[in-house]
Amino acid sequence: MATGTATAPHELRFDAGRICLDLLATTHPAERLDSVEVLRAWIVASGLVPPGTPLAHADPAWPAAFRELRGHIAQLVRSRLTPGVRPYGLALARVNDLARAAPPAPRAVADAEGALSRRLDGPPACAALLGAVARDAVELLTDPVARAGLRECAGDDCPIVYLDTSRGRRRRWCSSETCGNRERVARHRRRAALARA
Repeated sequence: MATGTATAPHELRFDAGRICLDLLATTHPAERLDSVEVLRAWIVASGLVPPGTPLAHADPAWPAAFRELRGHIAQLVRSRLTPGVRPYGLALARVNDLARAAPPAPRAVADAEGALSRRLDGPPACAALLGAVARDAVELLTDPVARAGLRECAGDDCPIVYLDTSRGRRRRWCSSETCGNRERVARHRRRAALARA
């Protein structure tokens, strides 16, 4: 991690259920895509590229492009959660434009023992990576079953949107370990305070 960046790779979250929703989560609790180094870590950790993929060619324009796509996806996703609000227009047009780019081309590579692993033919272009995320958003927003599973976290001050695939679709928090645990601790403190009173 370069000095001066506010986000370490372990602070990035990937529990929203879709890569486009994981991109939306990079705004909470503060801006996560604040440097090229953090964006590189997010690209690898998200599974957009296999570990070890060269990303040294990423430049300062990349985080800005990912943040722009994130803003358009957020507008479209949030419109699905707010009845009567459908701000299709620039956001939809831009996501559709970005989705047209060809994704990074994977290939299977055998090691000495014959085990296969995924590799890319070369360093991926920013447009290819943006295209993969934009296509994920298009697939999510056009699939009625997946779209019906969109939820906003019930945690206090948590704007994260996730895909609820739980049995009975009763998941309340973006993460049981973060917001869910915080809610359980707050409930315990309220009960303890009432017992003392």
